[in-house]
Amino acid sequence: MAKLYFYYSSMNAGKTTALLQSSYNYHERGMNTLLFTAAIDHRYGVGKIKSRIGLEEKAELFSSEINLQDAIENHLKTEKINCILIDEAQFLTKDHVYQLSEITDNRNIPVLAFGLRTDFLGNLFEGSQALLAWADELKELKTICYCGKKATMVVRLDENNQPVREGSQIQIGGNDKYVSMCRKHFKENVIY
Repeated sequence: MAKLYFYYSSMNAGKTTALLQSSYNYHERGMNTLLFTAAIDHRYGVGKIKSRIGLEEKAELFSSEINLQDAIENHLKTEKINCILIDEAQFLTKDHVYQLSEITDNRNIPVLAFGLRTDFLGNLFEGSQALLAWADELKELKTICYCGKKATMVVRLDENNQPVREGSQIQIGGNDKYVSMCRKHFKENVIY
């Protein structure tokens, strides 16, 4: 029986690397994967998933306007899909998560979604909230804070490397704009 998985963490825990490794493992066994990434994140090019360590693969794009179930069903008309992998899953909508659960339940195809749990203020993203509620299995990928403790939060930095305490939930960036911290250091830097 296929399952809907949510692999979550703060930044720099290796989510994208794990996604690409999973896709590679399926390909190595002669199976097909279908990869999706958020259309709003084109740091590494449009329709590309790329890890910090250099691994990359082409991907379909999703945005709030796309019906993922329809997109997947269209692919299934021309090829067998053994696994669906979603990068930047925090940017999914609640409807997307429902659509992915329909594919898992009715097509018996596993879906592995990888993303952040919370934003730079400690609030859940819509996609993460829906995945935490609907996924069959939750898997935390771990990384560390500068103090050595497990990092569970993300802090956004301004151009002077100072913590940001307000602003839009979504601002695309990497190590230049974000740092992962433990809850204690997150509170010291963001909560005032």
